[in-house]
Amino acid sequence: MKIISCMNIDEDLLYSFGGENKVYKKSEPVFKEDDSVLYYFQIVQGKVKLNHYNEDGKEFIHNILGRKQSFGDAFLFLNQYYPINAICLEPSEIIRLPKQKFIEMLKQNPDLSLDMNACFSQEIYYKQKMIQNMASQNPVQRLKGLLDYLKSYHSEDCGSCFHIKFTRQQIANLTGLRVETVIRTLKKMEKEGSLKLENRKILY
Repeated sequence: MKIISCMNIDEDLLYSFGGENKVYKKSEPVFKEDDSVLYYFQIVQGKVKLNHYNEDGKEFIHNILGRKQSFGDAFLFLNQYYPINAICLEPSEIIRLPKQKFIEMLKQNPDLSLDMNACFSQEIYYKQKMIQNMASQNPVQRLKGLLDYLKSYHSEDCGSCFHIKFTRQQIANLTGLRVETVIRTLKKMEKEGSLKLENRKILY
């Protein structure tokens, strides 16, 4: 089963409702925590990480997204500020569509609303599964919960082919494990056939 947890709207449709391309530099924020929610964002080229920092300044990464993926969609339906940051990991080109134009597009294209509801539902489901696994004391279970959640954002439907684009340290920060435990557990999961490690890449 293929699962895609974020939208990929036809670019021509976005442009027809007033979407515009904006180019960002590496490390440049697309939006920051506590910014007003003003646009729908969809990546044309590049990579964006969604993160926040706790009171001690420790980074928590929610996801890393790439070409033809959107981010921040759910916040368009709330009268709230962003609770996270969106930072470009490399030079990126992103389509942004003003919030009101986005809502108008959905009204005129109701099938998009159904697709978006399905995406939100899948995201909630997999995030809940990840949280349940994170409660486990078993490091394999914790890592599996995270890897399943990350893979749910992408359309690949094969075994050990999805590249997990997180460092060992980032995975440790996400799961609450020591980096040494992450390294040891990944090797164990490889021996069990759950994933592949190739040139330091994690393929799940």
